[in-house]
Amino acid sequence: MTERSSRVVVARKLTRRAGRDRAGEFLAEGSQAVGEALAAHTAGRVRVRSLFATEEQAAKLTDAGVPVHVVTDRAAASLSETVTPQGLVAQCELPATTPAEALASRPPLVAVLLGVADPGNAGTVVRVADAAGAGAVLFAGDTVDPYNGKAVRASTGSLFHLPVARDRDALAVLAACREAGLRLVGADGYASDDLDSASVRGELAGPTAWVFGSEAHGLPEDVLAELDATLRVPIYGGAESLNLATAAAVCLYASARAQRHHG
Repeated sequence: MTERSSRVVVARKLTRRAGRDRAGEFLAEGSQAVGEALAAHTAGRVRVRSLFATEEQAAKLTDAGVPVHVVTDRAAASLSETVTPQGLVAQCELPATTPAEALASRPPLVAVLLGVADPGNAGTVVRVADAAGAGAVLFAGDTVDPYNGKAVRASTGSLFHLPVARDRDALAVLAACREAGLRLVGADGYASDDLDSASVRGELAGPTAWVFGSEAHGLPEDVLAELDATLRVPIYGGAESLNLATAAAVCLYASARAQRHHG
């Protein structure tokens, strides 16, 4: 199958958000992501429609359980958004999970991304949330698409491990968190209170939804008004601030630790 084959042409449209939303599908590339996608497919969490693989990669795919289309190196590269394509891409169904569904099991720790622009940051927060044992990641308001190729790669398979939901109505997402019994805590570099003091006071031991805002502008006023608390990550050295995904890691782990010790 070449890059001009109709299946490849259709799949290539999934590298753009409009194409993903129209088709209800997204691409995951590379052996690690494809392995996680197939495991999620077997577990019934995500549906993998088909795989595109070069001959070399297809030879390793014994019993994938889904249709495998063997493509030329050029065709594989046309579906890849990386500098060094691995020659293996999964075409997956977009999960139609709503925030309420993602929170149905009432997880004690959740990450909310609100107005986050960088796909690398977004994917890394999904990875961190998964590592910290969070039960869901919610994309609210005008946030980058979690199924953007770069975000999928940055999540290193975590996108297939835990529920990810999105809703353009940011306040509706916060309301869903509150409904699920979560305390809303915003990460805010200008907050008067900090993470360490809150930890010492035992404020992080209860069910918490951490809300992370845009890299450039932080959390908007209407959102701040809805939160139960805002906390900043204390900076002990000379750095002016922390990258969003790094700050999220510090916050989510502080909560995970508090909840485990408390529980």
